Parts: sequence; structure tokens; C-alpha cells
Amino acid sequence: MDVLAAHWNASWKRLGSSAPAGLLEALLAAYREPQRHYHTLQHLEECLRLADEYAEQAEHPAEPELALWFHDAVYEVRAHDNEERSAQWAVSSLREAGLAAEACERIHALIMATRHNALPATLDAALLTDIDLAILGAPPARFAEYERQIRAEYAWVPPEVYADKRRSVLLAFFQREHIYATPSLRARFEAPARANLQRATTS
Repeated sequence: MDVLAAHWNASWKRLGSSAPAGLLEALLAAYREPQRHYHTLQHLEECLRLADEYAEQAEHPAEPELALWFHDAVYEVRAHDNEERSAQWAVSSLREAGLAAEACERIHALIMATRHNALPATLDAALLTDIDLAILGAPPARFAEYERQIRAEYAWVPPEVYADKRRSVLLAFFQREHIYATPSLRARFEAPARANLQRATTS
């Protein structure tokens, strides 16, 4: 928790603002909800670590970090509006903290970009979505763990249905011209991601 709290405080310091009371605790509680197996504090910490590494590439460095904090804040596996509800939570919290409307709008758009259903529209969106997808290029053991975690979140789906749907999701990423939009993350993760995805979709 000390690592996460340090990230949290650094993000707000970069913004020149202070977080609303109780917000960090509420977010940590959300990421600990029992229906989560992948969309947990482990995933959040992995993302924030990468955000630190690539912070100099961001247009507004604190904003992708805060978007990461909120991008899976709402996660109901049967719902289709998790990103929208997460973005709304972010904006209401950021407005409470006195953040400028333009920054709130940018963070809202960043969170919505993690739906991964369109090419990122800004450099910060490209960085954020690449960080969120870095798990695809993780070492094979971590990728295998990730696959088990996703399956656990969808434990209610029959095996044959899950296998078909999951393969379709992974193939959609594999068939992209580029999985990663930012050159530095592409250089680091593209090749291992393609190897992981090929194994996952042909096994």
C-alpha cells in the first residue's frame, strides 16, 4: 500500500491539487472487490509502475496517472458501461478537488479510451492504452496468470462459450497492424505480445 500511496500523492502533487478526503481509500476498496481477479490492485500497480517509467512522454503527465487510478474503478463483469461509470466517478471527484474543466474532460476521455474500441486520439490516450495493454506483452508466466485471472472473472460463462469468445478478443488484438501505438512501448512489448497471443489463440 505504501507504493500505491506514493503514486497517488505524486500524481496529485503534479496536478497542484489535493485529493478529496477518503477518495484513495474508496478506490483501494473498489479494486479489492471479490468479483475481481485480474482487475485488481496488482493490475493497477503494474500500470502505475509503467506510467512512472514513461511519464516524460505524456503531454499532461499527471493525467494519464489519474486516469489509470480510475480506469477500472467500476468493474462489474456482466456490465457494459464500466468505463463510463468509472469516468463519471473520476470527473465528479476531480471537480470536487477543484480541477479545471479542461483537465476533467481530458481524463474522462482517457478513461473511455480504455474500451480499446478505437484508435487513441491523443498522445496521452496512446500512452494510457498501451500501458493498459502491456499485460499482453508480459513474460509468459505472467501472461498465463493473466489468462487464468480473466477466466476466473468469467467463471459463470460455460467453458466452450468462454473459449470461443476469449479467442475472438485476443485475435482482434493480434490482427491489428500494431498492438501498441507509442514507439517506445511498441519496441518493448509488440514482439512478446504477438508471441503470447499466437500461443493463446492456437492452443
